[in-house]
Order: sequence, then structure tokens, then C-alpha cells
Amino acid sequence: MDRRIYLDHAATTPVDARVIEAMLPYLTTYWGNPSGIYQEAREARKGLDDARRGVATILGAKPNEIVFTAGGSESDDLAIRGVVAATRRRGNHVVTSSIEHHAVLHTVQSLERDGLCTATYLPVDGEGFIDIAELERAITDETVLVSIMYANNEVGTIQPIADIARLVRRRNPRTLIHTDAVQAAGALDLSVDVLGIDLLSLAAHKFYGPKGVGALYVRSRTPLAPRVLGGAQERDRRAGTENVAGAVALAAALRLAHDDRDARNRHDARIRDRLLDELTARIPHVRVNGPADRTRRLPNNFNCCVGHVEGETLLLQLDMSGVAASSGSACTTGSLEPSHVLTAMGIPPEIARSSLRLTVGKDTTDADIDHVLDVLPRFVERLRSLGAVPGGGHRS
Repeated sequence: MDRRIYLDHAATTPVDARVIEAMLPYLTTYWGNPSGIYQEAREARKGLDDARRGVATILGAKPNEIVFTAGGSESDDLAIRGVVAATRRRGNHVVTSSIEHHAVLHTVQSLERDGLCTATYLPVDGEGFIDIAELERAITDETVLVSIMYANNEVGTIQPIADIARLVRRRNPRTLIHTDAVQAAGALDLSVDVLGIDLLSLAAHKFYGPKGVGALYVRSRTPLAPRVLGGAQERDRRAGTENVAGAVALAAALRLAHDDRDARNRHDARIRDRLLDELTARIPHVRVNGPADRTRRLPNNFNCCVGHVEGETLLLQLDMSGVAASSGSACTTGSLEPSHVLTAMGIPPEIARSSLRLTVGKDTTDADIDHVLDVLPRFVERLRSLGAVPGGGHRS
């Protein structure tokens, strides 16, 4: 077919034309360094200040609680390393989950290796939810930070962050709470007071903004040591000349995502449900991963394991037919490793390697889904007939 069908919105999203329109003046006309005092600098500073106020309004925060970063990974890193460094006198214990994005997991593991913290990695159940009782047992007087992602990027599981925050406050009022909301933005409520958190990470490219810009919400009086040094930008929390155009774009994209959230969620859920219902009906031995209750998973997320098929081979077949999709596996140096999220959920590695993630977006059409429903069952049947993979799955 002529039109490419993009079903990997969990990885990144196309930039909305309205976002490009908002940021373009700050790439062409208002290009000054916002730290100066002359007119060009003042014009850039106004754009940056307006963007900061815009993000704060959506989060129910104060403008001075917003730190602009280079993306979600930097926001996660700053939250975790910044808190650990700033609170070392009162403890060094961090609690997180076993299914976090690697931006969180690898940061915590690095701090452990360097002897800067001890860590507890909470297990999850078969749907990807942490055990609240396990969390309560994990928190000690030495726990300085709990970092639990709002919604999982692979299987779409939405954690009860507000409940988690209340438990943490009750167990140790001095423990800070961070949530990686990179995948949740645009689909879920980001009100920081409703969530009860101290730090929250965002990345613009997950909600129809550009790559290379993110934000970290830091509640007032939250101790945070800077990671990037060399200037007083971002209230001494992140040095470097600000990406004004990126900040403006993030604010514009977040406003659009907030205003259109209900309509987008209804559209995404309807399209996703077609995929989930019809593919599991048409293809034998498909295991759906993530929450069975669809209200407890992101509305655009469908993740499954297709028994007796190698996931990467299936992705290549889809790509050749004009469909961009993703697997929960990561191919590095020629070695296919199963998704750490799926294996943490108790899925055997040989089945996890057959994972397929289809994440729809605001521009996904029924015609797009019709094409996927036409080609995907045929590809699976063909690959199974060739004996592509000796393992198997089961239908759920």
C-alpha cells in the first residue's frame, strides 16, 4: 500500500503542525539567549517564561517548580541522582520497580555500583502492577526516594500513583516520591497535587512534540543537587543555555494533549480495542500482556506474545507491508534479549521473544486497522508454517 501505517506511538509521535507553528518564531525571529538583558534576550526570555507558566498550569504547579531538560531520560536521571546526592546525610535507600524504563533502572543500578545508594526493586504481578504491601515493607527510615512509573511504556499498566504516594507519606513522611510520567502524558491526569508526588518527568516527543526536550517538575523545597554545572539557568538546577524553541514546543504540545485528552483517549481506546479483539480472535495462541481490565492500561496500548513466531521476524514482515510496529525485545550486538518488563511479569523468555507492541495514535484510522487485520494473520500463519520459532504461547 502507498500510505505507511505508524503503530509505534509509545516510541515517539509525529510533531503536531500546531506545535511546529508555535515553536517556529523561536527558531527564526526570537532566537536570542534568554540570559541577556537586551531586546533579543528579553524576547526569548518571554517565550521561555510563558512556556514554563504553561507547563505549570497543566500540572497544577508553580512556574518555578518546572525545570526544562533535554528529554525524559535526563529528567529521570536528574530526579534520582539529584535527590540521592542532596539527601545523603539522612539516608541512601531508593525503592523502584522491576519494570521501570531503563532511564530509571540503569541510573539506580549505576548509583548502587558506585556505592552511593542501596536499592530495592519491587516485583510485579502478571499484569505489571506492584504489590502495595511489598512497597510498605520496603520503606525504611533510610529511604530517601521512591520512584515508580505512572504508566508502563511496554504493556501500558497504569500504577495507582496517588495510593502509592499516600502509603509512602504514611510510612516515612521524609521520603520523596518521583514518577516517570513520560508515557502517561497526554492520556492521564498530571495534576501533581492529586498524584501527591514530589518529582515528575516528561518528554515532549511522546505527546506530539519534538525530540530533545523534556521537563522535570520539582516540588518547592524538594532537595535536588544539579547534574549539569556551568551556569545558573533553571534556578541553578540545570546549567546551559535554554532550548527556548523546545520549551515553547513542549508547552504547546502539553496544552493540546490536555485539552484534547478525552477525545483522543476515546479514539485511541476504540481503535486499540479493535486490534485487541479482532487479532486475538483471528490468530490462535496469542497471549495478551498487561492488565485485563482495559481501564487500567493506557488506551492506545496493545501488547501481546504471538506463539510460535519470532517477534523480530514478524516486525520485518509488517514493515515490508507498510506497517511500523515494535517488539518488547531489544536487539543488541546481534543478540536478541527478551523484554525485562515481560520477564519481570513472569513470562518465560522464549515466549517474551515473540512479543508485539502496537500503539495507536490520534491519526490512526479504521482503514489502517483494516490493513493490519488483513496482513498480520497471514504473516503469522506463513511464519508458523515455516517453523520460524520452536517455542509457543497461549491464548488469553
